Amino acid sequence: MSFDSLGLRPELMLAVQELGYTQATPIQARAIGPVLEGRDLLAAAQTGTGKTAAFALPLLQRLSDAHPQPRGSRAPRALVLVPTRELAAQVDQSFNDFGRHLQQRTALIFGGVSARPQIDTLRRGVDIVVATPGRLLDHANERNIDLRDVRHLVLDEADRMLDMGFIRDIRRVLALLPPNRQNLLFSATFSEEIRGLAKGLLKNPLTVEVAARNAPAELVEHRVHHVSQGDKRAVLSHLLRNGDSTPQTLVFTRTKHGANRLADQLVRDGLGCAAIHGNKSQSARTRALEDFKAYRVQVLVATDIAARGLDITELPQVVNYELPHVPEDYVHRIGRTGRAGCTGQALSLVSDDEKDRLRAIEKVLGRKIQVLPLDRNQIPRPPGEGLAREPRHVDPRAVAQAQARRQHHGTATTAARPAGGRRWQPRGARQRA
Repeated sequence: MSFDSLGLRPELMLAVQELGYTQATPIQARAIGPVLEGRDLLAAAQTGTGKTAAFALPLLQRLSDAHPQPRGSRAPRALVLVPTRELAAQVDQSFNDFGRHLQQRTALIFGGVSARPQIDTLRRGVDIVVATPGRLLDHANERNIDLRDVRHLVLDEADRMLDMGFIRDIRRVLALLPPNRQNLLFSATFSEEIRGLAKGLLKNPLTVEVAARNAPAELVEHRVHHVSQGDKRAVLSHLLRNGDSTPQTLVFTRTKHGANRLADQLVRDGLGCAAIHGNKSQSARTRALEDFKAYRVQVLVATDIAARGLDITELPQVVNYELPHVPEDYVHRIGRTGRAGCTGQALSLVSDDEKDRLRAIEKVLGRKIQVLPLDRNQIPRPPGEGLAREPRHVDPRAVAQAQARRQHHGTATTAARPAGGRRWQPRGARQRA
């Protein structure tokens, strides 16, 4: 469906055209109209389906159509709650991109950075707040923000917020909001917990489900290597150094400590690598993501929580260094590749103690994953501690081809920090998310 048929005002259409979009995705085509009408919405949509535009565009229009408040006393009228800092930054950037020709002001609220710039932004007056629950409640407790004028609430990736234990914080936020408001709930799955939350939150909602439950990306090739736990690091290093010159690989571990340790080991093996997880400062997380998107490092090692919401266009490969405890998390992980009509690879290194998890994942996928043989005699042992190899340089042609494909799809990478100097840049000590 063309964006021209969705009833968006000229300022929004101009921004959409400038961003290179012409056809709405299924979630956008089915959600924008009802949101413009003021209906509550329960939507099942994975990251990468265009769901942010599905609520950002109609909310920007509704706020623009409403009578504006004086700038100095402007209290937020729309609130978007998200589970992670990275997703908050990306949603905030989307509001700024789509609203570039409108007058709405946004505030980006999350932990891990100084609260002072956020307080200053809120005091100047904003229309839209994009926030993680913990830091938002901190500001509410300190009376830095008044949520009594909120007329539109979005819970984005609600399933992940429940998984992360945010249900109490969500309920505390809801208690601060007026009862007469529009509610939009987006989730990758419709679990019983999500349906229970929706039942108590939404009023006569429209239900939109644009993909089969837990459906993985269709263009992803799934593969498995059976590897002993002690050989995983050597196998991964060998595959990354001697593969097909893939310019980027996202590697998942289960723990923060494991992410740090693996990243350090891969650096010693001569690979450009960075780690991203919840114990990293926001500035370190932002820098790692920027370096990965700009091809300054080949490998990004991440935990599930830190990677939730990462939007990396044309990512060719995801590696499960360790399988997740929850099989549905496998779907979220591999959903980072095989997007925008491009193929991707999902490789899992599976040890004997993870075979039950592999069977659970195959049950969710509805099929067996191809097992590839591995000649361990061809895999050299990693160099000794402190003996770093010469860095492996990715073929410049592979990088150039990936960058050209990104431009072709009109989805240039966006760093996870506000652009144009309009607001503060993340920095400071680690605090609550």
